[in-house]
Amino acid sequence: MTSTVPNAVEHTDEQQPPITMFGPDFPYAYDDYLAHPAGLGQIPATEHGTEVAVIGGGLSGIVAAYELMKMGLKPVVYEADRIGGRLRTVGFDGCDPSLTAEMGAMRFPPSSTALQHYIDLVGLTTRPFPNPLAETTPSTVVDLKGESHYAETLDDLPQVYRDVADAWGRCLEEGADFSDMNRALRERDVPRIREIWARLVEKLDNQTFYGFLCDSEAFRSFRHREIFGQVGFGTGGWDTDFPNSILEILRVVYTEADDHHRGIVGGSQQLPLRMWEREPEKIVHWPYGTSLASLHVDGEPRPAVTRLHRTAGNHITVTDANGDIRTYRAAVFTAQSWMLLSKIACDDSLFPIDHWTAIERTHYMESSKLFVPVDRPFWLDKAVDDQGNPTGRDVMSMTLTDRMTRGTYLLDDGPDRPAVICLSYTWCDDSLKWLPLSANERMEVMLKSLGEIYPKVDIRKHIIGNPVTVSWENEPYFMGAFKANLPGHYRYQRRLFTHFMQEELPADKRGIFLAGDDISWTAGWAEGAVQTALNAVWGVMHHFGGETDPTNPGPGDVYDEIAPVELPED
Repeated sequence: MTSTVPNAVEHTDEQQPPITMFGPDFPYAYDDYLAHPAGLGQIPATEHGTEVAVIGGGLSGIVAAYELMKMGLKPVVYEADRIGGRLRTVGFDGCDPSLTAEMGAMRFPPSSTALQHYIDLVGLTTRPFPNPLAETTPSTVVDLKGESHYAETLDDLPQVYRDVADAWGRCLEEGADFSDMNRALRERDVPRIREIWARLVEKLDNQTFYGFLCDSEAFRSFRHREIFGQVGFGTGGWDTDFPNSILEILRVVYTEADDHHRGIVGGSQQLPLRMWEREPEKIVHWPYGTSLASLHVDGEPRPAVTRLHRTAGNHITVTDANGDIRTYRAAVFTAQSWMLLSKIACDDSLFPIDHWTAIERTHYMESSKLFVPVDRPFWLDKAVDDQGNPTGRDVMSMTLTDRMTRGTYLLDDGPDRPAVICLSYTWCDDSLKWLPLSANERMEVMLKSLGEIYPKVDIRKHIIGNPVTVSWENEPYFMGAFKANLPGHYRYQRRLFTHFMQEELPADKRGIFLAGDDISWTAGWAEGAVQTALNAVWGVMHHFGGETDPTNPGPGDVYDEIAPVELPED
């Protein structure tokens, strides 16, 4: 059991194959597409060497650029800050370089199978992430309303927590056909997936997460809803998601994105950085030894894009922060979409008006983290009672609380090595509370809160370096952590996700392709960035007259069979 509130259907890997995050909106097997020996497709030889702008050097941009390069095109990557985007791994000044903090993505579910393809490709390894009550998490403390409970499994918590777990399972089963959908996704039964999801999208598009709970007889108790919001399932408390569309939550639980998380050893930013340097063994047009880095001057991406506009021939003209102007027949935009409204001067003619509306309506979640380096994983020391007798409990645990810290994670590389504490990971209003405070000011508040939970533990004496922090809503090239649709936003998200299918667009609206986390149906998970990058790669290939191998159809080839549900506009 890895979650405080478990999935409604229990399973073991021996009994069933692992699920993948390929649905339910667009049940396409990206993992099969990537694994096929025929590759992702090819373009006419006459197009080899053609430059394609890739705007944004996060995971989506790097995946798109890497695959376009393999096809024989020349991606020109623009990046305003650093390669990696929200795969951002930082160190601590003056500390062992092996001590790192994941400021963005830090835990990845096994259902992220397309992401795993690239993790394996560059030779990275993963290990279990210490989520609340995960099998490999030594212990968890749930601290609500001034009362703390120590647990190694769900059964160690008071009965009310098991009641809440049961309520969540019943709520999903009764209101969202959980078992049936989970089974259909696992078996890749596309007709059944589409049948269930079409009904739910029409029924639930206007419903909030909280409203969905309130409509369930299982959650008639306010106390149960409150505990569920503060403790949550898998990743911790989810009350900050209560105003969001329940469809967003169902996508997570159906695909088990909230379960069995793993972290990347050495930090997640290694993935895009290694892909930037990687020399593919199978590559068209370019000589062996070509990499994305080698295709760029001094091995660095071009600077921030400041202007995008259309020019004659339906081309895309890009101006960067150095004042350099270049024109392309195709471009992939992977940065957060609000950049098109603020940081980048854009022509209205870049996209149809309905797509501009969808971009403007994108709703982002705020998120903050604070990390400190410590001398060792002291939390594994065993506690003693007031008489000095051993209790058998860890002195400190992964902590979920309604205090200011909300979620505290303990990260180590072994008992004799320095370690890291994520003192606080918060979202939305809880994140905004920290915005005016410096890293040190935040640390003082966190230590005070944790001191109230662990009065006998002197965390401060173990700290060996300065804290590091991030508030993604305050990051100038992000303005938020990740997309989270509000009720009624399904139609907007559909427009953005399906933008790679441009056959029905006017000629003067083609050639620029949207991709990235907030274009995906599963925002907040790196898998969505990878999937939309692959959609854009297919779109660019098709734009240049290319095609996939008949034995390995791409997402655009099968689009008519699995297109997302289309709700009426009137």
